[in-house]
Amino acid sequence: MEFAKVTALLKATTLEAAVLTGRLALYPSGIVPERLAPAPTEDGPVSLAGDGGRPVVLLHGFVDNRSVFLLLRRALARHGRHSVVSLDYSPLTCDLRTAAEALGPRIEAVLARTGRAEVDLVGHSLGGLIARYHVQCLGGDARVRTLVTLGTPHAGTSVAAPLADAHPLVRQMRPGSEVLRELAAPAPGCRTRFVSFWSDLDRIMVPVETARLDHPDLLVHNVRVSGIGHLALPVHPTVATGVLTALDADGAEADGAGGADGGLSEGTAEGASSVA
Repeated sequence: MEFAKVTALLKATTLEAAVLTGRLALYPSGIVPERLAPAPTEDGPVSLAGDGGRPVVLLHGFVDNRSVFLLLRRALARHGRHSVVSLDYSPLTCDLRTAAEALGPRIEAVLARTGRAEVDLVGHSLGGLIARYHVQCLGGDARVRTLVTLGTPHAGTSVAAPLADAHPLVRQMRPGSEVLRELAAPAPGCRTRFVSFWSDLDRIMVPVETARLDHPDLLVHNVRVSGIGHLALPVHPTVATGVLTALDADGAEADGAGGADGGLSEGTAEGASSVA
């Protein structure tokens, strides 16, 4: 292995360890579900209907909680996204489709509180797959303008982990699972724009390209991230900048099927190896 590659891998591994330490420290703060603002009264003003853009809904990954999005939420708020909600799904969830079904009413509640007609979704890892199933298979494209996925196993991950396959959700993230076959089926007319960030040093996505979203019926822009691992994707400032760019895009090119990259060239975001 070339020296540069070894150096990049060591930096990414060190960053992953630091992120994991921080994640464990913050985890208790995300156990309690986020409290949404009260719904507006019939005669009262609707909050955030005029400014701040579409509401952004964040969905975490497997065995995680909303605390993973602390830094991303701050970045979104600094750039004018004033309505950001981190949603949790039950740790007892054993079917990705159940979590996707539950996402619909919660999105409707966010829309009712903000006076908006659409939301943007950002999902990390399994959260991106849940969001995609909601959009693609349950009619969620009527309410979701843009879905950004971070290190999501769109084609299934073959990563080896002791006893991991004992959990039904892990089995659903394996290549060839019934859920992934459903997602690979035709999806004509899907209105949501997809932006998929995948990292060349993601050790949870095996192979790393599985986090690319390739579907002939979906409008997709895949973005390669260099030099960071799986855990760093939702916290790295370069990725946050990429997410903001994705959410701010107007998606005017979304007329009909876009193919694997929706007619867009694949982007590249430099990660920890070049941004300190």
